[in-house]
Amino acid sequence: MNQPAFNFQTLNPDAIVDALWDTGLRVESGLTALNSYENRVYQFSDEDKKRYVVKFYRPQRWTPAQIDEEHQFSVELLADEVPIAAPLLLQDKMLHQHDGFYFAIFPSLGGRQYETDNYDHMEWVGRFLGRIHQTGKKRLFEVRPTIGLQEYIVEPRQVLENTSLIPAKLKLRLLQSLDRLSNTLQNCWHNDWTPLRLHGDCHPGNILWRDGPLFVDLDDARNGPAVQDLWMLVNGDRQEQRLQWDILLEAYSEFSDFDAHELSLIEPLRAMRMVYYLAWIVRRWQDPAFPRSFPWMTDEDFWRRQISIFDEQNKLLQEPPLQLMPAF
Repeated sequence: MNQPAFNFQTLNPDAIVDALWDTGLRVESGLTALNSYENRVYQFSDEDKKRYVVKFYRPQRWTPAQIDEEHQFSVELLADEVPIAAPLLLQDKMLHQHDGFYFAIFPSLGGRQYETDNYDHMEWVGRFLGRIHQTGKKRLFEVRPTIGLQEYIVEPRQVLENTSLIPAKLKLRLLQSLDRLSNTLQNCWHNDWTPLRLHGDCHPGNILWRDGPLFVDLDDARNGPAVQDLWMLVNGDRQEQRLQWDILLEAYSEFSDFDAHELSLIEPLRAMRMVYYLAWIVRRWQDPAFPRSFPWMTDEDFWRRQISIFDEQNKLLQEPPLQLMPAF
């Protein structure tokens, strides 16, 4: 479903300070904007020199009930000793509201970047993803969505068809390429997997390192197959990927079982993500931050490359899925 256009122009420093004041926090330092396109996130220190992060949710994206489910999941994970950034309970609640904005406050937990080529890091992350999914299996989200083609392909296709960002002379070719990709996805996407609550967007940028992994940003948490939280951590050629999967899943399996049949979902999930991502930028184009950050969206060459990317991904979907290394 297309969301109404919205930007954060009314979220000025005075409004942010007033919102924090309502929670009992007094801002001592200046507000430092952190990298976030979907929401608005700021770091600050209070009068006791304690550092916090405040996250203002984009209106109309999630309902309060859906945000509450995200928060409750993070609290469950923290209780199960998973290193995750969970919202603080202030004024007896985690989700607050001010001038139409919903927001939450988190402790500021710094860390260095997760090293994608460090197999020790990968082993640690695999172990903790097993623990995240052990908690995620206890029950499903009730109001957050489940990963599927409607949200990730059908609705984005409508967004791309209706946008003026795609040059007119390329739009038909792009939509035809997308339709071929969609038809192949219809044949290879299957639902014979057990859903569980996921991080949902577990790419390396959402993992910090502080004597071990620290998981951040459950904004995209939803129900889905376990492999969704694993495949974005794997890279390189087929041989490198097999080795990385072996490391990840051996560590993961210490805490949670993994159904190897879910490996056949890797390329479908990759295709769904690339289509959804394009439509996401189009949906947010009225937010001034997006044209500044994604100026290439107006270039013909960019859309020509997208056609090639869709066609190449369509071929990958028709190849045999990745096979794990045999155990000896």
